[in-house]
Order: sequence, then structure tokens, then C-alpha cells
Amino acid sequence: MAKQNVAEQFVDILTRAGVRRLYGVVGDSLNPVVDAVRRNAAIDWIHVRHEETAAFAAAAEAQVTGKLAACAGSCGPGNLHLINGLYDAHRSMAPVLALASQIPSHEIGLGYFQETHPDQLFRECSHYSELLSNPKQMPRLLQTAIQNAVGRQGVSVVSLPGDVADEPAPEKAAETSLVTSRPTIRPGDDDLDRLVEMVDEADKVTLFCGSGTAGAHAEVMEFAGKIKSPVGHALRGKEWIQYDNPYDVGMSGLLGYGAAYEATHECELLILLGTDFPYNAFLPDDVKIVQVDIRPERLGRRSRLDLAVWGDVRETLRCLTPKVRAKTDRRFLDKMLKKHADALEGVVKAYTRKVEKHVPIHPEYAASVLDELADDDAVFTVDTGMCNVWAARYLSPNGRRRIIGSFSHGSMANALPHAIGAQFTDRDRQVVAMSGDGGFSMLMGDFLTLVQYDLPVKVVLFNNSSLGMVELEMLVAGLPSFGTANHNPDFAAVARACGAYGVRVEKPKQLAGALKDAFKHKGPALVDVVTDPNALSIPPKISAEMVTGFALSASKIVLDGGVGRMLQMARSNLRNVPRP
Repeated sequence: MAKQNVAEQFVDILTRAGVRRLYGVVGDSLNPVVDAVRRNAAIDWIHVRHEETAAFAAAAEAQVTGKLAACAGSCGPGNLHLINGLYDAHRSMAPVLALASQIPSHEIGLGYFQETHPDQLFRECSHYSELLSNPKQMPRLLQTAIQNAVGRQGVSVVSLPGDVADEPAPEKAAETSLVTSRPTIRPGDDDLDRLVEMVDEADKVTLFCGSGTAGAHAEVMEFAGKIKSPVGHALRGKEWIQYDNPYDVGMSGLLGYGAAYEATHECELLILLGTDFPYNAFLPDDVKIVQVDIRPERLGRRSRLDLAVWGDVRETLRCLTPKVRAKTDRRFLDKMLKKHADALEGVVKAYTRKVEKHVPIHPEYAASVLDELADDDAVFTVDTGMCNVWAARYLSPNGRRRIIGSFSHGSMANALPHAIGAQFTDRDRQVVAMSGDGGFSMLMGDFLTLVQYDLPVKVVLFNNSSLGMVELEMLVAGLPSFGTANHNPDFAAVARACGAYGVRVEKPKQLAGALKDAFKHKGPALVDVVTDPNALSIPPKISAEMVTGFALSASKIVLDGGVGRMLQMARSNLRNVPRP
């Protein structure tokens, strides 16, 4: 058997860790690794048109599968293009291994062509970033990188000079076991006992849930039912906690709706479950707060805590629920459920009048139709901006659907590359990219990746010819919109020119048929939906401290979005509220 070089050993270890694809753009410093991939049947090289897409795609794959994913960039500018997608992956807690190829090892530090120092550049967006400068560092350095990415849930970066990758690998390299999954973490008995006391002492308790409630839906519902607690959520908690939830009071934050804000402010005890909710202006400062999180560094960094509990949500609630005293008074819960339903009724009314005739199309209507027609196990990838609003308020989770976006990093242009990674995990599963025209056009070149690999991603383009969220931010700041208009082509014609299915929709009555036809199409498809640029959104609660130069009366003229099928669920939950 021929002796392996470093690149071949590198690729073998990736496959042992479960990596099945390496997203990237080829380059001379990457040649040994790309050639090793070519000769290894267990892994595929996915050629994208921009390395930023490679990082986003790997991030989405990791979030869909829960397993390690990987991307690569050649030396200098090549790996620099990875950085935005890696920031997104890291802040989304997606386990991603990035290979940052480096210039020849003997030229490092001498100002060589395309020289950068990726081992330093990526440190802020990774748990681990190191230079593999000597073959003897293999396989220990790569193993360490993998275990940081998987164990700490985020990015690891290995910088590898092309000449080192081509050198012989160490003989008799240790075939050590790799960490490929995470353990559960149970809180200490003292913390649990104190939390039981606080729950038992409070008459009004609210749960506010984030992405850390993934896999804990049943435990959250059991706990909420026992203590008669309303349950609100952050955007990243929506897909895990909103469905089949008789205690749902909506979402808080800049994209919020319903009574989540009131429930978090009018309670006596607020329990934050698996959320690193970034907007402390929406959190109360005059109630007792407990935070439960698997990452101790996140405890208390958003608000003052009366108790910090280190543990994963599912295991914590399994320990906690049997210990707390069942509450019988549900007046607070029923009050919040009523407020939630009333709030949803109010915003829906604005979009039940002549929406099927309104031109340009209401984006709320488009999102609602999309929600109705998409598969029950669809993966939605959502562009940052107004698409976040429509996804937050119209997409209906059910425990099988996934909703992935740049919800923590807030990058533009994420929906299309996220969709690429999501679709590669399962070609038979429906993947829908909810793209804005600004985000789509930023990385539009990778629509060609869909065509090249015949990936059946369906791009639903909310085309308002503007950077709508930025316009709203300018309005909030009391500024006229400037520099936000996009002069767009017929995106459907562009899609057809690329070799994909493309259709443009300008009238509401055309929308359902166009979506159905696109969904039936076997390959990639784009539906260019021309939407109303005047449809904007404001938070459910705003104050002088939250905004500047934005009159409260503007809520009468600025559209604050509907909520789709969530109203039906709220009405259903109200049936359980005793009538006077």
C-alpha cells in the first residue's frame, strides 16, 4: 500500500468524522487536498462559485444533520471569502471544519504573493484556529480541531500550506477515536433545589424559549402545563417550540408579535430556556429572572439574573418538573392567551381585505400562500431583512419543518447558499429559499451551482426592488430612505438563461399556480414574486428608548405584518380558557 501524504490523511480523518462533502473553490494551494478528495469515494468535492457560499452551505448542512460539515478555501483571497459564512456558522452553533489553505510554508512572513495569516484572522469566529506547519502535527491537530467544532458547537479552522499537504504523512499515526456527538449536562442539586423554590414561590411564571429547546418540546410543554405558564419564544426558538403549544403567546423582539412581550414583563418569574436573545431592551428589569443554558459563558450576559443554571434544557426540565408543585390558578396564563389572540386578530384584519387583488402583491399574502403549499417536512432557508419578518410571522412549524437563517449573525445573502447545503443532505426533501432581491443578487452567481448539480432547490424571491429592512431602519431613525433602491432584471428570465425553471408573478391570482408548478418541477426553480415595497414591519412594543424619530402613531400607517395560521392556533387555545 502506497504511503499517504498529509492531504490524504486529512481527508481520511474527515470521512471518519462523518464528513461527506467538502464545499469550496479549487486553487493551487488546495490541489493536494482536492486531488485526495477526487480519489476518495467516501467524500465529494462540491464546487461552488464563491467561498462565502461554501461556508454558508456547510453551516446549513451541519444544522440540518446535527453533524460535522466542512468547507475549504485556497490561500489568501480564497479563504478570506469564507469568513462571513464562518461567522454565521459559529454564531449559529453549527459544527463546521474549515480548511484555510496557506502559501508555501517557507514563504510565510516574507510578504509572498497572496500572503495572509488565516490562523490569526479566523480566531474571532472559531473555537480553534491553528496552522498545521509540520506533518508531525497530524493527525493530532486535525483531531483537536474536529473535537472543538463538535464538542463546543461551532467553527474550527485548520490552516494548511500546500507544500505541507503534499508531504508524506507520519507513519503509524494514531487511529484515535473521534468525538462526533455531545453529552447532556445536568445542573447541580443546589441549583435545582433553588429553582424549585423560586418556581413554587411565584404565582405568575413565564417561559421564554430559544434554540436550546431543540429536542425538548415535550419537556417544555409538560413543565408549562404543570405550572400554568405562558410560553413565548425568540426567532431561533420558533421551529422548536411554537407548534402543538397550547400555552403559546408568540415571539418577542424586533420581529415579534402577539403577547410574548407582555408575558415576560407582567410575570413574577421569567425563565429563559436555551436562549441567547440579543435584544435586552425587550427583557424586563423588574422581575426575577432565571436562565438555563448549556453554555455557561452565556449566562447573565443579556440581563441581570437571580439564578444561573448550567445545563441543557431537556435534562434540566426532566429533573425539575417532578420536583415543582403543580399550580391550579391559571388566571395569568388565560389572560396572556387572551391578549395574544386579540393582538393577532388586530394585525390580521389589515390583511384580510382585498389582498387577492392588491398589486403589487402583499408580501404577507405571498408568505401565507407559500406556507400553505410547502411540504410538511420542508426546509426553509430565510434571507436576512424583511424575509425574516414574513418567515417569523407566517411559516408554521410542525416539528418536521426546519427554518434556517442568519438569525444570530444577520448576514445578507444567506438563503441561497444555506439552501444548497440543506438540499445536498437529502435531494428528495423540499428545500425552499425565501430570498430578498437584495440578498439573492449579492450571491446570485451560486444559482449556477443549483443548475450544475441539478439541485431541486425552489427559490421564492420576494422582489420589492429595495433593501426594505434598511428603509425601515432609516424611518425609525427619522431619516429619508437613501441608497436602498435596486434596479433589478427579470429574475425569472435570468433563471431560465441559467438553465433552470423560472416564472415571474405580478398578480396575486397567479401566485398559487406558479408555486405549485415550481414545486412540481424536478430541478431548480425560481419564482420571482413582485411585492409591495411599502409593506414594512414594526415591533409589537416600541418606546422612546427603543427607537428615535419614529412616532408611535406611525403604527397606523406602517404595516406591522400578519401572522398567518398562528391566529387559528391562538383561537384554538382560547377554547380552553374558562368563560366568566
